[in-house]
Amino acid sequence: MNDKQQGELARKVALITGAGSGIGRATALLFAREGAQVAVCDLNRAGGEATVAAVKAVGGEAIFVEANVALAADCERSVRETLAAFGRLDVLFNNAGITRRANVVDTSEADWDAVMAVNVKSIFLMSKYAVPVMESQGGGSIINAGSGWGLVGGKDAVSYCAAKGAVVNMTRAMAVDHGPQQIRVNSVCPGDTDTAMLRNEAAQLGLAATALVEAGNARPLMRVGQAEEIAQVVLFLASDRASFVTGSAYVVDGGGLAGSA
Repeated sequence: MNDKQQGELARKVALITGAGSGIGRATALLFAREGAQVAVCDLNRAGGEATVAAVKAVGGEAIFVEANVALAADCERSVRETLAAFGRLDVLFNNAGITRRANVVDTSEADWDAVMAVNVKSIFLMSKYAVPVMESQGGGSIINAGSGWGLVGGKDAVSYCAAKGAVVNMTRAMAVDHGPQQIRVNSVCPGDTDTAMLRNEAAQLGLAATALVEAGNARPLMRVGQAEEIAQVVLFLASDRASFVTGSAYVVDGGGLAGSA
């Protein structure tokens, strides 16, 4: 592990939602290696505590905050517990997300509401409580988890596409609003990434568990992404290397949106 005084996030504190697995966990580990103290936020206690243990195993500092990010009280408490543990908040990675694979006819109202709550409302709520803290410190960085399907449409994923489209434009609006407070707001837009969520999508579609992973062979880089690769872009956006970057949507998808041969 890098010395905490030398890493790209040295002396910074990060709060990561959906950090109990996948991209969130990979980002928590990377942030810790780069010197950050990390608040691991997830509804899944076992997953969150496993991420904290993994962070500590590489010499990092982390706490677990069990929270439903669709609830205002839990989001406010997540920020409060982060401050109580570490004294500040420099980076918020709004990573929590779910998907329900269906078209507009087959999507239930309950599924629509759940996708919007976890993917969009959570960003509103977490940012609502994080922004005043960052403003009082002189600035910060917020990274919102978008998707390639926040920029183009996708088949049988109407609620997810709607949610991620909202995330991308919400990010731009936040960048405009909070730039004067030196708070940078960007979104990272992954393509298919080899996580439990991608395998769950395959199950929803009635496909073999590895079907969507194998479908990545059709992309220009001939594979799906790894969680650690998405985390590297989140690290860049969180770090001072991105000091003049705000309101942007960073596509990290192995060329999937670039076109086809």
